[in-house]
Amino acid sequence: MARTKNQAHRREALISATLETVGESGLRSLSLADVARRAGLTRGAILYYYEDLDALLVETHRAGVQRFCDSRDDAIAGISDPRDQLATAIDEGLPSGPDDALMRLLYEFDVLAGTSAAHDEMVEGMFTRQMEIYRRVLTAGVASGVFSLTMPIEQMAMNLVALEDAYGLHIVAGNSLITVEAAKAAMRAAAEGLGAGPTG
Repeated sequence: MARTKNQAHRREALISATLETVGESGLRSLSLADVARRAGLTRGAILYYYEDLDALLVETHRAGVQRFCDSRDDAIAGISDPRDQLATAIDEGLPSGPDDALMRLLYEFDVLAGTSAAHDEMVEGMFTRQMEIYRRVLTAGVASGVFSLTMPIEQMAMNLVALEDAYGLHIVAGNSLITVEAAKAAMRAAAEGLGAGPTG
């Protein structure tokens, strides 16, 4: 049992080292040697846990999905009013700021879409999870009568995901003209203007 816990701890440390390295140098130039230096290990030690860099990145992406989607699902599950659910979905779906390394990694995966089947699968999987979150909230709001959408739920969900991704990309890119709070306000205003409001 202790060995299993130690291995889990080491894997978590490697994921953290990957995120920190990506935050500094980006994903395109990332190497196992870079991650090894950050983690204080040898390249061979990393290969004991992951067969190659892609395997490590897949695991890191899973950690991103867990934070970005699973934790958002949990936050929404504790809320009964669809209007408050939507406000929470918007708030939790944006980066915490320009230094949000995990969100930066996820956006860089989007840029690499089309370069490998693994990258394509991860990007499409993330989009599917984002759509599910908004689709579920919007469906509950329409069913309860608090939302009167001006477009089909599927299109509304897609628009919210597109806004989330666009604002999120500007935030992690350090665009000083788009703050986290401004992005939240703009998304809530867009949702309300399309019949899914008020949202808080």
